[in-house]
Amino acid sequence: MSAYPFDLILFDLDGTLVETAPEIADAVNDTLTALGHPAVSQQEVDDWIGHGTRELLIQALARVLDTPAETVRSAEAFPRIEAEFARHYQARCGTRSRLYPHVLESLQALRAAGVSLVLMTNKEGRYTQTVLDVHGLSPLFDRVISGDTLPVKKPDPAGVHDCLEMFDVLQARALFVGDSSIDVATARNAGISVWALPYGYNMGEPIEACAPDRVIPDLSALTTLPALRASAAPV
Repeated sequence: MSAYPFDLILFDLDGTLVETAPEIADAVNDTLTALGHPAVSQQEVDDWIGHGTRELLIQALARVLDTPAETVRSAEAFPRIEAEFARHYQARCGTRSRLYPHVLESLQALRAAGVSLVLMTNKEGRYTQTVLDVHGLSPLFDRVISGDTLPVKKPDPAGVHDCLEMFDVLQARALFVGDSSIDVATARNAGISVWALPYGYNMGEPIEACAPDRVIPDLSALTTLPALRASAAPV
């Protein structure tokens, strides 16, 4: 892949590399049950994924309490509830998640070709590391940026800019691969290309509506010759 068009690729995690929604829903409902609240649906959890588990928990509580999210966010009891959720989610991490097709071999091929690989997620670091370890992905990334690694998180472009500097890569040689409007906005804000996957979590909206540079069926498109030829073609 000597003619490969990218020197740096940044990947989202949930909905891009790993299907994590089932175990996130389990942890949310474990927490709600412990508090005496009704469960939320899998679809609701899918639609709340993207801003990190803290915000997802806030949305779930707002839903079952029929109250604004800001009320939940500022409630005195919320830190205790968040701690309860953290216990449940740490126990659930890796129990019902799975790699999407062609993730492992595609990352291995890109790494072998000398492409720098970064994971950039809004999931908190303690959960990110567990998911990566369970699925054998940790050794494949040159850097992991979680939702609490920097003072800001996606769609703020600070993490992307930091990686461009760290790996000495031009914007034109960098790519973001994700599954949501947050990922597309992150890439746009950073001035780099963005390819999107159609099977993840985009808050209930088709990924095409976010106008990424390209929608690819799975990660194998990053390592095949047709993908290399298409990268130079108009969208």
